[in-house]
Amino acid sequence: MFLTLTLLRKGIPGKQWIGKYRRPRQITWQMKRNTLKQLEREAENEYWISRPYMTQEQEHGHAAERRAQNWLKLKEASFANFPEHKRITDHLSHLRITKNWSS
Repeated sequence: MFLTLTLLRKGIPGKQWIGKYRRPRQITWQMKRNTLKQLEREAENEYWISRPYMTQEQEHGHAAERRAQNWLKLKEASFANFPEHKRITDHLSHLRITKNWSS
C-alpha cells in the first residue's frame, strides 16, 4: 500500500523545501567548491593549532609581570575617584566653642 502511494503520488505534499518529505536540494559545483575551501581552511587551522608557539615551561608565568602592571593601573584608577580620608578632628572642629577670640 505504501509503495503504491509513493509511486503514484505526484509531487511533494505541503511546502517542498521543508518538512519530513521535502524535496532534496541539488548539489551545485559552487557548493562543492565552498565545502572544499572550508575543509582546506579547517585543515590549515588544525595544522597551526597542533604546533604551539611556546613550550609549557616558557608559557608558565610569561605574562605575570604584565598582568601585575595592569592590576596596579586598574587599582590606581579606582583609587583616583575615591575621596580623601577625613579625620575625627575635621568632623568635630565646629565644636570648638570654648576657645577665646584673643588667644
